[in-house]
Amino acid sequence: MRTPVCDMFGIEFPIFAFSHCRDVVAAVSRAGGFGVLGALAFTPEELEIELAWIDDHIDGKPYGVDLVMPANYVGKGGVQPSADELRAMIPQEYWDYTDKILSEYGVPPLPDDYDERARAAGLGVDDQATRAVETTLKHDGVKLLVNALGPPPKEVVDRAHEHGILVAALVGSKRHAEKQVEIGVDVVVAQGTEAGGHTGDISTMVLVPEVVDAVGPDVPVLAAGGIGTGRQMTAGLALGAQGAWTGSIWLTVAEADTPSEAQQNILAADSRDTVRSRAMTGKPARQLRTKWTEAWEADEAPKTLPMPLQGILYGEMARRVTRAHNRELSGFPVGQIVGRMNKIRPTHEVVFELVEEWIATTEKLCSLLDSRS
Repeated sequence: MRTPVCDMFGIEFPIFAFSHCRDVVAAVSRAGGFGVLGALAFTPEELEIELAWIDDHIDGKPYGVDLVMPANYVGKGGVQPSADELRAMIPQEYWDYTDKILSEYGVPPLPDDYDERARAAGLGVDDQATRAVETTLKHDGVKLLVNALGPPPKEVVDRAHEHGILVAALVGSKRHAEKQVEIGVDVVVAQGTEAGGHTGDISTMVLVPEVVDAVGPDVPVLAAGGIGTGRQMTAGLALGAQGAWTGSIWLTVAEADTPSEAQQNILAADSRDTVRSRAMTGKPARQLRTKWTEAWEADEAPKTLPMPLQGILYGEMARRVTRAHNRELSGFPVGQIVGRMNKIRPTHEVVFELVEEWIATTEKLCSLLDSRS
């Protein structure tokens, strides 16, 4: 079973899989879907290593790269401050509050010689819009460039098209979709509030047909948000989408590099154990509910900072929590589909189960029509 978007990218199944893990990206594409590498955490030099590895392990299949280029962040419109300058912009009360949270759960400070690089959403976005894009465009296997936070810069869209690479963008409203199409985006991902990570507040069931009708028949739409089964994928297609954009379900596959404590929390969670919070990045992002998110909901909590300042705080916390192997504070961006993610399986098995259930559900629907004739 194929849709037009399959022919657009030369893939067997209209299953797009977002993951920060290169192993998952390659495995999905090899299984007939389309892997997309989330490149938020990589410097351009690190990104080159990741893409070179994918090229060597993807058996010539196509894949995409998601470069976060937010519409608004500290430093937008000029030269973004350095990481040290950004850290200095965070008021001391925020560092004190972070230390208070960590102390309550017995998480010690990092040793002076701890050298793991701090990472934060929105940190280094100027590099993403220039050097990281150029790094991506050098790889022939990359067939799609994606942006998740607002319209990508018009010059990035044009550069991608010059290299024969299509551009996609995630949207949370009809208005956002129309803006994306105006600047030349080729594929629109309609992401409902059920999704993990940065997301709006409109449900997938409502959003997808609105976006499909808004962008018209010439722009393919992918349904995203709460999709983790073949039945849900079928529902997205019934709403007018040409495929499914998935993310959360790849956090618990065998190839995933999800931190151990966070993965344990994901496996134990149900669909009510996520929260849409600014506590991770400074922008609303759906994630596991943890003692960290709860602390930022408390009456005594300071107001969350804008991107990337809040992300710097979170990154500092996450490094300490990971080193201490603390589960209570170990979170991760994940959608409401988390309630169905209760075991670890190989990536290809998840892909094939999606396809098999999609086919079975479609046949069942067709049989309902046949029974009335």
